[in-house]
Amino acid sequence: MSWTPSGPPSPPPVPGPPPMPVAFAGDRADFFRLVQRGAGLELVTLGFYRFWLATDIRRHLWSHTEIDGDAAEYTGRGKELLIGFLVAMAILVPVYLAYFLAGLEAERFKAFASFPLFVFFYVFGQFAIYRARRYRLTRTVWRGVRFWMSGSGWAYAARATLWGLLVMVTLGLALPWRNAALERYKMRHSFYGDLQGSFEGRGWEFFKRGWWLWLLAPIAYLVWPMAPFVYGAFRAVEWRWWLSGIRFGGVRLESTLRKSALIGLYWKVIGWIAFLAAVFAAYLVICSALVASMSGTPFEQFFKSQEFLKSIPLLVLAGLGYLMVVLAINVVMRVYLMRDLWVRIVGSTIVLDIGAAANVSARGELANALGEGFADGLDVAGF
Repeated sequence: MSWTPSGPPSPPPVPGPPPMPVAFAGDRADFFRLVQRGAGLELVTLGFYRFWLATDIRRHLWSHTEIDGDAAEYTGRGKELLIGFLVAMAILVPVYLAYFLAGLEAERFKAFASFPLFVFFYVFGQFAIYRARRYRLTRTVWRGVRFWMSGSGWAYAARATLWGLLVMVTLGLALPWRNAALERYKMRHSFYGDLQGSFEGRGWEFFKRGWWLWLLAPIAYLVWPMAPFVYGAFRAVEWRWWLSGIRFGGVRLESTLRKSALIGLYWKVIGWIAFLAAVFAAYLVICSALVASMSGTPFEQFFKSQEFLKSIPLLVLAGLGYLMVVLAINVVMRVYLMRDLWVRIVGSTIVLDIGAAANVSARGELANALGEGFADGLDVAGF
């Protein structure tokens, strides 16, 4: 019999780097003051300050979002958004004008032209969504390295249009597969330096998580108090699925966002809108009583004679009140559906294998803001 010594024991496997939570360090009061000041400047500048406000909001959110102790940086400028918007309007306004003139020429032609116009704006909107994301990505820097994006906005728009037709034919059932296919195209052309992105989410995974919301959607449409629950749960499912599918080389994200995490935000917005509507109604009654007393007409007779419809002072006061309510609603939506939504989504996200981004070389070029201008003009802009 012979015995061979086994030698020293093999070392235990080296554990990988621990998951890295994404943290948000911004103060809610600072953000509220930012959007409150921005709303006032929007009123003074007839809405044109919104380009600088959007830039300030992104800088606030980006600069207070930290991964592994380092915050992101947003380098976009409000002037870029304004120029992009003006160029986009130079293209879109003639289209609106041509359709309006066609409608004056012949009602029958206007009805015929409505469908091609809808298709045009849908395709153009998808192009704008892609180019706007490209602009925002190239204005995002982390640890001195810029994100960037290649690919064709028109190729993306063609894919989105074909998938949109399939979603219509299937009454929405194909939506998870549409989102997965389009996100794969966008992430395949997204980069962090020389680190290429990818998307690992599958349509079937999205469908399994949210099929019951598809069944509840018609009921929520008829019973409106259900709508915030269904929509909030759908958005939470979509955000979690999307985040968990993102990859940049070996770096990957995971999300633990609960289905109920966003429902309260939508209800708070609804509550504030109802409150502001009640305040506006009371304001109109007070203004009407004031104008009636100044004209020497009893309050009841003032309304019965419909003089209030011709009263210039009342129309001016009502218009000012309406603008103030709209600006207040915008402040509410920016606080709850931008800042608070961002905080909840970021707080549920962890980054795995962050070390794979340690030796990244800077690449990529800046994209112009034309796509962001189209997105703003077509009201399809996001963060």
